[in-house]
Amino acid sequence: MKNHRFEIIVLGCTGGPGEANLSGYLISYDHQSFVAFDSGTLLHGLDVAIERGTFADFSFSDPELCPSAEILQKHIKAFLISHAHLDHISGLVVNSQADESKAIYATNQTIDHLRDHIFNGLIWPNYGNEGEGALDLYTYHRLALGKQEEIGETEFLVEPFLLSHPEPGASTAFLLEHAGSYLLLCGDTCSDRTGKGGCLDHIWKRVAPLIDQGQVAALLIECSFGQLEEGKESYGHLDSATLLEELSLLESRCEKTISGLNVVITHRKVGLRQDKDLLSEIEMELKGKNALGVNFIFPTQGERIQL
Repeated sequence: MKNHRFEIIVLGCTGGPGEANLSGYLISYDHQSFVAFDSGTLLHGLDVAIERGTFADFSFSDPELCPSAEILQKHIKAFLISHAHLDHISGLVVNSQADESKAIYATNQTIDHLRDHIFNGLIWPNYGNEGEGALDLYTYHRLALGKQEEIGETEFLVEPFLLSHPEPGASTAFLLEHAGSYLLLCGDTCSDRTGKGGCLDHIWKRVAPLIDQGQVAALLIECSFGQLEEGKESYGHLDSATLLEELSLLESRCEKTISGLNVVITHRKVGLRQDKDLLSEIEMELKGKNALGVNFIFPTQGERIQL
């Protein structure tokens, strides 16, 4: 990772449908210690990344474990979970049976949803440290909005912010810091125009001075659809038009242009029609209307993005 502040390994990057390539990203500063930002896809994404050669220079040390299991158990130090919708947690849940003890960092609401509706001994064994029959595999770490905290066993600091997403699934953005550099990791969100509470503008005000100083390596943010027709339901997500609108509002909070800012596009919906390629449609619309000059990055499963 020489000359790079962060790396992102893409375990999954779509918003479905299809269960093999859902939101999941490993974040690292040293290619050895990772924090998982959401885990809709986990072990399968690691297998894809290994097959692509993304871990060709990785220092594996346990000959008894398959490579993906060693990364899961030994090198993923913690989970950052934006919200408890299945496309963001299913890999974490299913693969918990093969994991080792670590922390899950999330807001009170997200942890309550995991504890009460997933790791509850009914839907799945209670691998958390709260509730009846707790097995204490995962330790819930409840984050306070707007407060920066250390992520244990790493050199990362994290600061959470509320995002507007349909109740009861209110989502979270995480401002991740290492050595004075930042990544802004956004879970599912709608625009402030269609949502409530000015959530994104609150975040834009927080990160604008960091962008002006060149401290933000990238923004990860969703774009679930191409431009939707007026009045069509977005189900609490951004389309290409509202994303571009929000990026313009971000620039208005900055003293400098955001031209060149790395913007990693997450959660693109795949679609099931043979006559429409929704992934390409979103990409073409964002590139074609990129008056701001940001550097859009469209991740693919298993790749390593160095920033």
